[in-house]
Amino acid sequence: MTATMELLAPAGNLEKAEVAIAYGADAIYVGGKEYSLRSGADNFTLAEIADLVGYAHQANVKLYVAVNSLLHNEGLDGLAEYIAGLAAADVDAIIFSDPAVYAISQKVAPKLALHISTQASLTNWRSVRFWEELGIKRVILARELSLKEIAAIRQKVGLELEAFVHGAMCMAYSGRCLLSNYMTGRDANRGDCAQACRWRYALMEEKRPGEYYPVFEDEKGSYVLNSRDLNMLAHLPELATAGLNSLKIEGRMKSVYYVATVVRAYRQALDAYQADPKGYRLRPEWLEELDKISHRPYTTGFYFAPPGPEGQSYTSGGYIRSYDFVGIVPKNRGDAGEGRSLVDVRNRIRQGEILELITPQGLSLTFALDKMWDETDNPVTEAHPNQRILVELPTRAPCFSLLRRAVIEAS
Repeated sequence: MTATMELLAPAGNLEKAEVAIAYGADAIYVGGKEYSLRSGADNFTLAEIADLVGYAHQANVKLYVAVNSLLHNEGLDGLAEYIAGLAAADVDAIIFSDPAVYAISQKVAPKLALHISTQASLTNWRSVRFWEELGIKRVILARELSLKEIAAIRQKVGLELEAFVHGAMCMAYSGRCLLSNYMTGRDANRGDCAQACRWRYALMEEKRPGEYYPVFEDEKGSYVLNSRDLNMLAHLPELATAGLNSLKIEGRMKSVYYVATVVRAYRQALDAYQADPKGYRLRPEWLEELDKISHRPYTTGFYFAPPGPEGQSYTSGGYIRSYDFVGIVPKNRGDAGEGRSLVDVRNRIRQGEILELITPQGLSLTFALDKMWDETDNPVTEAHPNQRILVELPTRAPCFSLLRRAVIEAS
């Protein structure tokens, strides 16, 4: 059993990195402009990574950089210089799956810690020990492992073990998918997935072209490749008992609101568990928080048994969304005086709406938005995305506090 477990959060851009840190991540993982499996994220230049390392380390947070794309020959050009640059920036580790990254790292940055990615599909203790004997500090285990299998690996190796515990799942083995490449020419294994597994599919008989039949009897079609989202918040004791060192949240492409909400829920639960493992009790409000982000139906993945049909969502390729993220208090601009706070608007806000304020310190308050002003101090009754406004909040709101609104379903 691991005494303490690291909470590892995604950071697709600088704002998400700062929010993840503010809401309690022990470590964050980012991608560079190249070599990362999330090319659709904003990602970071080497100079930006160096700046972020300083910011993270000042907050006692570690920073890992994904260098985890599967490299073709041309991908090797410039890789040595890039890895050397990451080492010079003092990143805490790089995440890789291609042995070329390991080989080059050993030459140009032998002291740089290496974490082998889930893309390496490590599913047994002997494979993990192989990398341990080569000096790898951490293995990010394949998503297809059960808790029982993880515990058995833990008994055989001494290096750190990391696993995904929350976020989107892929129908391909540890994310190694060719659907996107085959159907759109966008290679998921080099960071450019088109998410073809989320598309709607139907059955067509060869001699009846143009006549489409749902694989299941549903007029909307069938989402036969559409995995549910992983959610292991209710099972922190089991994850600890299995011997994991790091709990990883998926989502470098997700919103600031997603990062803040998920990190906050796991942080509160993890702190409560690690403070008193024997007396720990799961609080329903932590689970409720995870229902307030945009998500697909939840699953526990492979942790307890290989998922059957219940591991897929058949009714829609989209998300469940019960709350809208409407605003964020910008960095270092929380208190605008006279009981007001600056807010950067992310979705339309109207005077008189019922909103909820959540803060990095764990506070949640519901209130009616009675007054707001534009930046020139003129009263307004409505604000729109990319607008900065002043609002009266029910309490002082530190930077990175968020505003959200319950979605009202049309009758």
